[in-house]
Amino acid sequence: MPKTIKKVGVLTSGGDSPGMNAAIRSVVRTCAYHNIECIGIYRGYQGMIEGDFKEMGPRSVNNIVNKGGTVLKSARSLEFRTPEGRIKAHENLVKAGIDALVVIGGDGSFTGALLFNSEFNFPVMGIPGTIDNDIFGTSHTLGYDTALNTVVDVIDKIRDTASSHNRLFFVEVMGRDAGHIALNAGIGAGAEEILIPEEDLGLDRLLESLQKSKASGKSSSIVVIAEGDKIGKNVFELKDYVEANLPEYDVRVSVLGHMQRGGSPSCFDRVLASRLGVKAVESLIEGKSNYMVGLQNDKISLTPLEQAIKGKTEIDRELLRVSEIMST
Repeated sequence: MPKTIKKVGVLTSGGDSPGMNAAIRSVVRTCAYHNIECIGIYRGYQGMIEGDFKEMGPRSVNNIVNKGGTVLKSARSLEFRTPEGRIKAHENLVKAGIDALVVIGGDGSFTGALLFNSEFNFPVMGIPGTIDNDIFGTSHTLGYDTALNTVVDVIDKIRDTASSHNRLFFVEVMGRDAGHIALNAGIGAGAEEILIPEEDLGLDRLLESLQKSKASGKSSSIVVIAEGDKIGKNVFELKDYVEANLPEYDVRVSVLGHMQRGGSPSCFDRVLASRLGVKAVESLIEGKSNYMVGLQNDKISLTPLEQAIKGKTEIDRELLRVSEIMST
């Protein structure tokens, strides 16, 4: 028989992303709906080790659905990587009467949750929160849609300057291992070229493309680059290479950095967070554990945490073709 869940702990871990607060709100209110207590765990796994807990009710999550970041704070915990740290965390959960955990974060956070479950048989459920959209088992992670809209808005502004001064702009966006933000935002903002880790364009082809753009009458160009792209050591080296080989271009670099993580979540992310939170809590009530809740074909689904961690997301090949056609 599955363990009866009377008290659920919720934490956010790893990098923050818009929609985390909406997910916390959903978990808290779903618990209240089912007459289950909910405990907020501050600063992720580190807060679990230190017993930094606070009871949360429906009114304690008023007016956070529209806020970026996370009211529960986030931190990376080296101590949780040790058996001693995890034992301390488990003792604190037992002492507080917490029966199950909802972990909102990325693959590192899920790896910790999976290990914790294997050592203590403690029920865990994951909600994917990362702007990179690089978690297997969901078409969208929390914060991804908001980050896309932020990036497109910024590139639109950069294009105004590029057009006014006949400049080439390299715009670096987040995506160390995955090019989802670069590819989608690049198409949405009308970029002339998009450089992503999954596709090695090569320096020669990039120069050829930029020359073609110039010859076709384009007086300015935007190239969107995922930070993990391997075409150059970094975006500034790439700028120097293009200037040396295409002196007719006045090249500028914009690194968007952490502004992509912030801001009020989009409607899509708020709704997705609400759906994922409900499914996470109700799955725990049903006795399920070691799953990530995600979105597949617009339906909320469960993926084993191990698959979510080890599986690899694929770049949309059709979008690559669309990108090539649109840059004509």
